Amino acid sequence: MKCAIRKVPMLANADLHIHSPYSMAVSGAMHPENLLSVCVTKGLHVLGTGDALHPAWQKEWEPFLSNEAGICVIPTGEIEDEHRVHHLILAEDFGQFDQLRDLLAPMSKSISTNGRPHVYLSGETIAKRAHDVGALVGPAHAFTPWTALFAYHDSVAGCYGSEKIDLLELGLSADSSYGAGIPDLAGVPFLSNSDAHSPQPEKIGREFNRIRLDGNLSVRRVLDSIRVGAIEANAGFFPEEGKYNRTACIRCFTHYSLKVAQQHKWRCPADGGLIKKGVYDRARELSRGIPGSRPPYFHLVPLGQIIQTVEGVSSPGTKKCRTIYDAFIAAFGNEIDVLLTIPVPEIRAVHPKVAEAIAALRENRVTLHPGGGGKYGTFSLI
Repeated sequence: MKCAIRKVPMLANADLHIHSPYSMAVSGAMHPENLLSVCVTKGLHVLGTGDALHPAWQKEWEPFLSNEAGICVIPTGEIEDEHRVHHLILAEDFGQFDQLRDLLAPMSKSISTNGRPHVYLSGETIAKRAHDVGALVGPAHAFTPWTALFAYHDSVAGCYGSEKIDLLELGLSADSSYGAGIPDLAGVPFLSNSDAHSPQPEKIGREFNRIRLDGNLSVRRVLDSIRVGAIEANAGFFPEEGKYNRTACIRCFTHYSLKVAQQHKWRCPADGGLIKKGVYDRARELSRGIPGSRPPYFHLVPLGQIIQTVEGVSSPGTKKCRTIYDAFIAAFGNEIDVLLTIPVPEIRAVHPKVAEAIAALRENRVTLHPGGGGKYGTFSLI
């Protein structure tokens, strides 16, 4: 598959996991034109298609694989296995996903109808089939307590057997530090992706990877860089912002320590709701010894959410927020640069309160109120 040749720095910002309208609970506005437009606004150079096993979604993307925006489009997809573990797959072209669909079809009723199909095979077999067609594969949102590797297994081999994984996606409730001390993951590249279900700029690219490229931007070079672990940095939420970061009741969202949750046999004493083990506690259970070295992780809050917070309005989608957001894009080109590199005095010239908030984020002057049980965490600025 060819991408438009786009001269970018040797570093490319990539969001490799989104979904299409062919998956459940996904916006009907998730179409290639909208996605490419928001990539430019965000400052992304690479976007995964998501749901690449779905024939109709492939057809929608075909006219946009080479695009005027110069965004490199990579076929990606997610599969749920027989034990409900989700797997992220990256390939060079849709033909590989066609081959994979044929291999998996006998064990799936939804392979051609659901953007994220359920396949009645083990993680090991799915990974082997992905490797058979030349694709990369690894666990999606690996620490999430419902449909993830470490929700059901204590080790990589417990899910994938002898089959190698090429990557591990951290998920919104974890950063690199959560996996750095797990011996099983030594040498496995960590990815941070949005898993977006809508094309708003607060969703697309809310987590992304900064990938080091050997040459011009192309699908093959991006995949080769991931294959050898050339991840320069990860970026995304403070883990505490994730909705499953802490151990908590899934009804009333009351937080519990592991000890107390165990004493109550994982049922909330207030309302009888299930207490779900949080990503923070799960990662600590699995970690052993001194954490290994990992690329830096940039903790970010989407610009729209920052504007919403400092202006005290109900949503980043309000007219007031969008007007301020558009002023930043007009002044500086894209959101990622505003969050990470534009000098604070220049940001202040557009909006002083947003400038102070971004300065606080860069200096880690943030008070975090962790999420848990399915409720997102929040933050306040010091």
